[in-house]
Amino acid sequence: MKVIRSKVLGFCMGVRRAVEFACAEAKQAYGRDIYTLGSLVHNPRVLDDLEKLGIITIDELPSKLEGSSVIIRAHGVSAAVEKDIRGRGARIKDATCPIVKASQIEAEKFSHAGYCLFIAGEENHAEIEGILGYVQSSFTPFCVVVGSAQEAGKAAKRLFSINRGAKTALLGQTTISEKEYQAIGESIKVFFPNLEIANTICAATKERQCALRELLDQVDAVVIAGCKESANTRRLLAIAKESGKPCSLAESADEIPSAFFAYESVGISAGASTPDYVIDEIEKRLIT
Repeated sequence: MKVIRSKVLGFCMGVRRAVEFACAEAKQAYGRDIYTLGSLVHNPRVLDDLEKLGIITIDELPSKLEGSSVIIRAHGVSAAVEKDIRGRGARIKDATCPIVKASQIEAEKFSHAGYCLFIAGEENHAEIEGILGYVQSSFTPFCVVVGSAQEAGKAAKRLFSINRGAKTALLGQTTISEKEYQAIGESIKVFFPNLEIANTICAATKERQCALRELLDQVDAVVIAGCKESANTRRLLAIAKESGKPCSLAESADEIPSAFFAYESVGISAGASTPDYVIDEIEKRLIT
């Protein structure tokens, strides 16, 4: 069997930076408790590695955090949550991806300017929740999360019925596909032709998706290495499915479908939160 890796795959800059921040904090802990509010990244193997270093993932903040460290995850948190962490006496290590942070600032800017906002992405995703935390209702008369062009069109029609002259802007989850983002924008422009579209898609996301499309032309099937909770990994899988070629998402080598071992060539792509050693394991299993 011939195994071909995508030209771009695995850890992106933001994830690698967050993991390095966490490891560095663990080395300097000196007995402090170290927490992350929510999963630092969306990959169980990485979280297991961090837990072994003493880094604890929590869903809610303890009432007291004096003497502890809290690492803000790559997906970011709202400004209010960050203020709350500081107010409880914790040392903060901000591992928010710089590109996500830029989206948060952009949302805040549009909010203060009184724009009606459309946020393209998954409503319950950590990144979207963080961005929404920067949108101030006192300034923004309308803000909605839309997951598809159809949802965007319905929301735009609703806004148009109450405020035809609204200033509107669109921001997107950094991991959304360019195709999805453009379709959402076009649906809103039917009602608001002057829609301002912020360039919030991460370049790493585009690179991985373009590299996967190129890879699909070279192989009989493709394995997407990564976690089912990862939005960018799921989007890679969706692109692979669109090609019509056999594809599967695998968190480990054990999850490779048995049918894949019969193909002459198999490609490997990987989400931005997938560590190198998982990719190596999958490749080794395919060729042995």
